[in-house]
Amino acid sequence: MADSGDTAWMIAATALVLLMTIPGLALFYAGMVRVKNALSVPMQCFTITALVSVLWMVYGYSLAFDTAGMTSGALNLHSFVGGLDKVFMSGVTVNSLAAKIPESVFATFQLTFAIITPALIVGAFAERMKFSALLAFTALWFTLVYLPMAHMVWSGSGALLRDWGVLDFAGGMVVHINAGIAGLVAALVLGKRHGYPGTAMPPHSLTLTLVGGSLLWVGWFGFNAGSAVAANGTAGMAMLVTQIATAAAALAWMGTEWALHGKPSALGIVSGAISGLVAITPASGTAGPPGALLIGVCAGVLCFLAAARLKRRLGYDDSLDVFGVHAIGGIVGALLTAVCAGSLGGAGLAEGVTIGRQLGVQAIGVLFTLAFSGSLTFVILKLLDATIGLRVSREQEVEGLDLALHDERAYNN
Repeated sequence: MADSGDTAWMIAATALVLLMTIPGLALFYAGMVRVKNALSVPMQCFTITALVSVLWMVYGYSLAFDTAGMTSGALNLHSFVGGLDKVFMSGVTVNSLAAKIPESVFATFQLTFAIITPALIVGAFAERMKFSALLAFTALWFTLVYLPMAHMVWSGSGALLRDWGVLDFAGGMVVHINAGIAGLVAALVLGKRHGYPGTAMPPHSLTLTLVGGSLLWVGWFGFNAGSAVAANGTAGMAMLVTQIATAAAALAWMGTEWALHGKPSALGIVSGAISGLVAITPASGTAGPPGALLIGVCAGVLCFLAAARLKRRLGYDDSLDVFGVHAIGGIVGALLTAVCAGSLGGAGLAEGVTIGRQLGVQAIGVLFTLAFSGSLTFVILKLLDATIGLRVSREQEVEGLDLALHDERAYNN
C-alpha cells in the first residue's frame, strides 16, 4: 500500500520540477536573448516538454527504469540501458508501486527530469538553430544520451555507474554535466552567432530572467528534496542544503563580479544562484550545512570565471552559458560530493570507503559523462547537419527566429 504522506509530497515535488521548465527556464532564457528571439526560446522549451512527455510514455520510462535482466556486478546490455517491458507504460497501474509511492507518480516525477535536461541545452545554441532540427535533436538526444545516463546512475543494482559507486542524488551528472557538455558541443558544431563577439548582444529583459531564475530556485526544492522519494529527514536536509548552497553561490558570484568588474549585476546574482543550485544537486542527499556552504562558494566563483573569462578566452559562443554554469557547476558539485558526504556534517560514506576513494569514483563518473554525452552529441549533430541541416539562414538569423520561424512577435509595439 502506498504511503499517503510520501505520495502527497511526491505529487507536489513533481509539480515543482515541471515548474522549473515551464515557466521557470523558459522565462530565464527568454530574458537573456535579444528581443527578436524572445518568443523562440519559450517556444522551444514548451515544445520539448510536450515531445519528451510523449516519448517518455512510449518507451522512455522503460529504457530508463525497467530493471529486468539486471544483475549486480555482471556487465551486459542492461548495465547501460533498460529493457522494453514497460513500453507504453505497460504494467503501470493504479495499484503498482515504486518504493512507497504509486508508480504513476514516480514515473511522472522522473519525466520532469527528462524534460528539463534537453531543455537546458537550448541556451547554448539559442538564436540560431532551425526548429525542425531542434525537434529531431531533442528526440535523438533524449533517446541515445539521456535515457542511458539516467539508467546507469539511478535505475538500480546492476546499472554501470551505480555499481561503480557513483553518488549522484538528484542529477549532477545525469542532468547538468550531461546537458552542459552537450551544450558546448552544440555551440561548437553550429558555430558563432552572426556578429559574435564584435556585436553587442545584451539581454532584452533582465526582469524576465530574474522572474525565471526565482521560479527555478523555488522549483529546485522539488528537484532535490523530491529525489528522496519520501517525506523524510533526507528530503528535509536536501531542502536545507539547497537553500544554503544557492544563497552562498549567489553572493560568491556577485562578490567576484563586483571585485573584478567594479559593479554587481542582477544577471550576475541570478546566474550565481543557478550555479549553486546546479552544484548542490548531486550532493543534496549526503551533504550537511557546512558542506553546502563550501559547495555554494566554490560554484559561484568557478562558474563566474568559466562564463566570464574562460568563454571569452577560448572564443566559443555558448549563448546563455550552459557549459559555464551547468557543466562546470555540475563538476564542482560532483567532486565535492565526496568531500561533503564524508566530512563537514555530511551523512557519511559507505563502510570502508574513504573520501579519497570516493573522490576518485566521482572523478571517473564525471569523465565518463563528459565522454559519453560529448561524443554522442557530436555524432547526432553531425548526422542532422548532413541530412536536414542545423542552422537557420543568415537572413533568418538577422531577422530573428520569432518572425522567421514562427511568424510571431514576443511584443506588439
